Amino acid sequence: MNIKKLAWPFSFYFLYFAGVASFGPYRVLYYQSLSFTGAQIGLLAGITPLITLVSLPLLTGLADRTNQHKLFLSLSLWVVVSGQIIFPYIKTFNLLFGVVILFSIFFSTIMPLSNSATLFMLGDRKDLYGRVRLGGTIGFGLVAALAGSLVENYGLKIAFWSAAGLFFIAFLISQKLVQGQAENQKSKDKGRVGELLKNPHFLLFLLIGLSGGISFATLNTYLFPYMKALDAGESLMGLALTIGTISEIPVLFFANRFITRFKTFAVLTFSLGMTGLRFLLLGLAVNPAFVLMVQLLNGFNFPLLYVAGVTYADEQAPTGFHATAQGLFNASMGGIGAAIGGFVGGLLFERLGPKGMYLVFCGFVLLILIFVSLIRRLLPLEKQDAQSTPSIG
Repeated sequence: MNIKKLAWPFSFYFLYFAGVASFGPYRVLYYQSLSFTGAQIGLLAGITPLITLVSLPLLTGLADRTNQHKLFLSLSLWVVVSGQIIFPYIKTFNLLFGVVILFSIFFSTIMPLSNSATLFMLGDRKDLYGRVRLGGTIGFGLVAALAGSLVENYGLKIAFWSAAGLFFIAFLISQKLVQGQAENQKSKDKGRVGELLKNPHFLLFLLIGLSGGISFATLNTYLFPYMKALDAGESLMGLALTIGTISEIPVLFFANRFITRFKTFAVLTFSLGMTGLRFLLLGLAVNPAFVLMVQLLNGFNFPLLYVAGVTYADEQAPTGFHATAQGLFNASMGGIGAAIGGFVGGLLFERLGPKGMYLVFCGFVLLILIFVSLIRRLLPLEKQDAQSTPSIG
């Protein structure tokens, strides 16, 4: 393996997540500037993961069958660049809704296709994926603060146009990514999926993933509108993102050691508990400075739960069905959970205000933790070899 070649995927992740940091946090603020209702904002925020559930398997499957991964990745990036350019010119809900659907279809394919290329380029050193993926964390953190200053000085439109520029450079870098050849295999026995879904421990795990997805969608989508309600400027909003991103770095490096020392399921519940604590503190916040301190907990939320979730799914998967287990986890967390969080969060934000919304979700997380704890005590002990926990990142 040529280590120098890994600079290309590292740079791609840097630019991709820098683009996400540039436009992602400002979408809801743009919707609010158009005087959309809470239900409309929730629909725009929640439709993306639902579209992803349908479109992503179709497009990535087509890319595998035709061996045209680079073509699909390039096309997706071009659609995303075009969408970012025209986004600030769209003022009506119906037209914006259509653009968001089209944008979501192609945006969702970028990470799976780039991930597959990165893993192929790593060869037998796939354990270095976390280090390469760290480029995204660095890019997100650096651009988050800069984007806030730009928006504060030039308005919301600059967030989308900056993202267009970053995604265009990412397109150029993507031409250096090397994709592997698709493997021609017959479909595996779909009945084995039922083996996972009949496992009550795995169902509780999916419930935690669903709860995490709902929570993280709410935290990420409505953080800036909440800070705006506390009279925070765009620069402070960008700083909040930077602080949250920096808190992820040690987790990406050392989460595997944390999981090795404790049982994986315990790490999952701990992470969800820390998410509930974050909701509580945000609900009690009185000024933007307090929100900045709360952002330090971000590393214990999504990064820890995601890494522990990937590990647990791998531990519980039947032989030959590790990808299926990962898919179920991603569907519960990034698909269904994210959709519910985006939509319900919009309704609660409008009816109860940001503090009320966060306190409601704090109660929701607490109930899930109590339910999972009680049910786990009633179940027989799961068969899990804690010593065989795989290394992550």
